[in-house]
Amino acid sequence: MNALDEGWRLTHLGRLLGEAMRRFDERVLHLMAHNIDVPLALSNLAARAQVSAAHIHITRHLELQGTRLTDLAQRAGMSKQAMGDLVDQCEAWGLVQREPDPRDARARLVRFTPTGLAWLQAFKDAVAQAEQEFRAEVGGDVATVVALGLEAYAGGSA
Repeated sequence: MNALDEGWRLTHLGRLLGEAMRRFDERVLHLMAHNIDVPLALSNLAARAQVSAAHIHITRHLELQGTRLTDLAQRAGMSKQAMGDLVDQCEAWGLVQREPDPRDARARLVRFTPTGLAWLQAFKDAVAQAEQEFRAEVGGDVATVVALGLEAYAGGSA
């Protein structure tokens, strides 16, 4: 493969995975923006593209019993400062709250609020619909192989 050949840059696995993830996340946000069960203020934010894929990191990685900011940042592959900014924004929107960590008085946990739990349910519903759409578009067998392959790859070691 010649490094000066442009074709490989557009079709390598990492780029395709990134493009697929962007498309999937955009579809999930679109579905959430139009879900009547999402609190109206949050639905409006999603519809106006104020909620981004970065905010989905919190939705994906925040445990129901709460998660420390440093752990959230690590799971999302973000700096602690960038995750802190996202948590601040989500806290202002009423999705999450910070509270003392019962295991360590110096630490704080980020936890979903009741509004955040409604958001999480809408996220679950949107992901299920986006997965059904993916399955319909590529076919059931391909969707199953892709899911199994990604699960094996994500769980593997470098």
